[in-house]
Amino acid sequence: MSGHESPAPSRERVQAVLYKPIPATIKQAFLAMFIAGFTVFAYGAARGNGRAWQAFHVNWLFFTTIASAAVMFVAVQRITTARWSRSVVRILEGYAAFLPFAFVCLLLTVFVGNKYVYPWWDIIGHGELNHEKEVWLSHGFFQARAVVVMGAIMLLQLWYVWTSVRLDVGVSPEGGSAWAAGLRAAMRRGFGEERRELHSTHSRQGYMAVFMALLFGFGWCVLAWDHSMSLDPHFFSTMYAWQVFMGGWLVALMIFSVLVRYFNGLLGAQDLITEKQYHDIGKLCFAFTAFWGYLTFSQYLVIWYGNLPEETHFFTLRLTGAWKDVTVGVAVLTFALPFFGLLSVKAKTWAPTMTFFAACSFVGLWLARYTEVYPSIYGPHPVGDLPLGKWELALFVGFLGAFGWLYTQFMDGFPKMRVFLMTSPFRDEVQVPCDPKTMEPLPAHE
Repeated sequence: MSGHESPAPSRERVQAVLYKPIPATIKQAFLAMFIAGFTVFAYGAARGNGRAWQAFHVNWLFFTTIASAAVMFVAVQRITTARWSRSVVRILEGYAAFLPFAFVCLLLTVFVGNKYVYPWWDIIGHGELNHEKEVWLSHGFFQARAVVVMGAIMLLQLWYVWTSVRLDVGVSPEGGSAWAAGLRAAMRRGFGEERRELHSTHSRQGYMAVFMALLFGFGWCVLAWDHSMSLDPHFFSTMYAWQVFMGGWLVALMIFSVLVRYFNGLLGAQDLITEKQYHDIGKLCFAFTAFWGYLTFSQYLVIWYGNLPEETHFFTLRLTGAWKDVTVGVAVLTFALPFFGLLSVKAKTWAPTMTFFAACSFVGLWLARYTEVYPSIYGPHPVGDLPLGKWELALFVGFLGAFGWLYTQFMDGFPKMRVFLMTSPFRDEVQVPCDPKTMEPLPAHE
């Protein structure tokens, strides 16, 4: 990350751009996509079409891992007491707006569409799986895990974003979309003296961020096992879950790299969002591209040299027949092109190249989610008979519309920058935390 930050801007300068609205046509387009996509889904679900539910699940996995990973990255900024990201991190916090919708979608899948998504659903209790898997995948236990784990992740991540946004609402004049007026008023209630609010929030977020890291890592392992790996109930891999949620992490950052440039232009904030930050985000995108590639190849390598049938059949299926080209495309789009393309500084800071490689990762990860789900459900398929068509496209459009509409509503409802930490005269005291009650510096170990 950048070794130093620019001089602090005035509060008036930052407040001048906080509530510049996103054009209504963009929000309307997202809403239209949402309605169109989910109308198609409702039609398919009502007629008992399995492809509609399967496409629904692929897109749930894709967008939910991205949204949740983005908030986890925000929490990492608190754990590391990062300063470089203060003017841009709200752009990532907006991803949290998708999480309640994602939770509802998961409930629909596990309680309504279960038999269409999970191939093992109707064989539980018939002795076709070993005892441990029968217990783990028993319907009640499976559904309870989904509700508890996803619910806990969602609530903690929303609470964290609330504490962050509250600081900025508390020191800013009233503004933003009318739908969020009640939430902004709730954030202002009880807002105290600036220095004390800084330290109390910083201290609270420290505990929350560390707990979130533990919950995110374990919780998404459970969710990946249950809603991706278990679709092939005879396959297991200890690295599988990491590959799933770190793919979401990677694409969350790739989208971030594009959105930062968009909001910089929208807000006219070239003095607040600089090329150094473009470079910093580009370096993160490059680093996590390498990490995703490492996880993916390491999983494949261990399975290849172990040569155990209960493991190798997973990759054999995906590297033959209709699935082969998609699987190769995942590796090329998500790893090869971004890794080699982002080696230079210029590629990370020039908008066209960064946008191109972000798009590669975005498409590549969607195809990765597709290959996680569909081959396990459909089994071997001959070349030219790939189950990829109107249902997958319609649900992708619907979920993209939902994600975009909820995101733009959030960004127009609350300050678009962390004005508090950018402009407070006490902002750098967080490098040496104080007790929020006594305002005395805490010992280093606390």
